[in-house]
Amino acid sequence: MLLPLLLSQLVLARVKYGGGGDWYNDPDVLPNLAHEVNRQTTLSLVEREQAVELTDPDLSAYPFLYLTGHGKVRFSDGEVAGLRAYLEGGGFLYVDDDYGLDESFRQELAKVFPDRQLEEVSFDHPIYHMLYDLEGPPKIHEHYEGPPKGYGVFIGGKLALYYTYNSNVSDGWTAVHEDPDSVREKAFQMGVNMVLYALSY
Repeated sequence: MLLPLLLSQLVLARVKYGGGGDWYNDPDVLPNLAHEVNRQTTLSLVEREQAVELTDPDLSAYPFLYLTGHGKVRFSDGEVAGLRAYLEGGGFLYVDDDYGLDESFRQELAKVFPDRQLEEVSFDHPIYHMLYDLEGPPKIHEHYEGPPKGYGVFIGGKLALYYTYNSNVSDGWTAVHEDPDSVREKAFQMGVNMVLYALSY
């Protein structure tokens, strides 16, 4: 579905959702990630913030969706149907728990895929080795005890939804947290890998 889109400019989109979570936080993360992808690859991504709702009839035009926040996620019936259709149609969603999202996100995901479970993504999965070889998701910010985790929903063998927990990769895509350059570099490496995976599978 997605490879023909490589011939034109691509837009990374942020999911706008209901429920009280700050879906809009750090609005520079996707423009910054797009800039890094453009700098490090031959792709041409639009370097601007684009918010989209899961009920948008043109949702499939976005090859990479991003969802984050600190509060509760709530999907309407229409959003549940829209997200399921998008992922089953070949789309890719990256969800980053920015501390406080985990419980409600898992509840809402169960509505989208009542017959599927989040599975831990093995370290040999291509998403960790597209351009950079990484040993799983990097730890950008510490929110909980223990190592960072990367989970996924697989559809037809493809990782359609990738979820990072206790990692907070996208916080490294903005300068506002004043993370060291070495930490931000790891975050961008993971981000570039994710975008390349979304466009290649």
